[in-house]
Parts: sequence; structure tokens; C-alpha cells
Amino acid sequence: MQKLDAEVIAAAALGLLDEVGLDGLTMRKVATALDVQAPALYWHVKNKRELLDVMARSVFVAAVADIEAPRQGEDWQDWVADLAGRLRRSMLRYRDGAKVLAGTYVSDETMWRTIELTLRTLEDAGFSLSSASRVFPILLHYTIGFVIEEQSRTGEEYIGGNPYDPDRVVAEIDADRYPRTAHLVNAAFIGDPDAEFEYGLRVILAGILATRTG
Repeated sequence: MQKLDAEVIAAAALGLLDEVGLDGLTMRKVATALDVQAPALYWHVKNKRELLDVMARSVFVAAVADIEAPRQGEDWQDWVADLAGRLRRSMLRYRDGAKVLAGTYVSDETMWRTIELTLRTLEDAGFSLSSASRVFPILLHYTIGFVIEEQSRTGEEYIGGNPYDPDRVVAEIDADRYPRTAHLVNAAFIGDPDAEFEYGLRVILAGILATRTG
């Protein structure tokens, strides 16, 4: 039998997400997947809250484990955008992957190293430490929030069809009365999510640069 630890439990829980989703995930189901009794898990994670924390740590570590400082001549915005993209792709590997990270506490050397690299990169680009310290949370919150919305559009929790289906959404709007809204919805639901993510990220980075105080 595989030796239990927090990482093994997190991997089993993440493996169940495609089947049951975050709302359907229970300690009992994780224990069954590991072929152990549920009480055995509580030596390593005390409750579902702690389970989510170790799951989030696994997702985050997978995203940034091999990240390095910017290469010589690499623009800070490109480096930061790559960091956000890594995290997005890691969350997208799992159903509800972004909800796993939302509101969780990730305590890991990889987290501290990533934050330190980000702050140093921004300082090298001319930001004060105070200004740089605001950037990481902004990027983290944007990335998680975008992916929560992106993953919700799969409609997996709905019965009777996906309300986010592009044809269904467009058909619900009277384009004669609300032409601008119809255009927005058509672009949002039929467009390329990669391009939308990148565009939003670049807008945020431009705003960060424009409001930099030092």
C-alpha cells in the first residue's frame, strides 16, 4: 500500500475532480480512491479546508516549480505574463482547478521563491518595493478569477444543457434592442479564451505601469 502523506492525498483528490467536481469532493471519496479508511487521512489533513490547501499547493507548485529569473534582455511584462500563464494552465488541468486555489492558503518554499523572484524582477524594472508588493496579488487574483469564469462556462454543474453554450446565449439576446450587448456576448462566448486572457493581462500590466509611483 502506498505510504500516505499530504502530497499523495492531494494528488488523489485532484484526480477525483473531473469526476465529482469540487462540491462533490469528500474526505470519504478521497479515502476510497486511496483504498484506506477516512480516519487515516486525518493524520495528514484535519478537514476539507486543509485538503483544499494541500491541493492548491500541488497546483501552484506544478505551475512554477522550474521558474527562473528573467533572461538577459527579457522584458519584465513578458516575464510576469508568462508566470500568470503558467498558473492558468496548471489550474485548467483540473475541473474547478481555479476554485481550488481561490481562498486557499499555500505555504510552500516554491511560493516564497516565486514571490521573491517577482518582487526582484519588478525592482530591477524600476519599481519600489512598496509598489512591487502590490503587483503579485493583483496578478494572482486576476488569473484565478479569469479561470473561475472560464471553467464555469463548461456548464458541468447544470442539468439539461449548458446555459453558456454560445448559440444558446446569443439566441437569448434581442440583437435589435441590444446590439452592443449582443456584440459583447458574441465576442466573449465565441472568442479565443487564450487571447482574452492575454488581452486582460496586458491591460492590467499597462495600468500597473501607468500608476507606478516608484
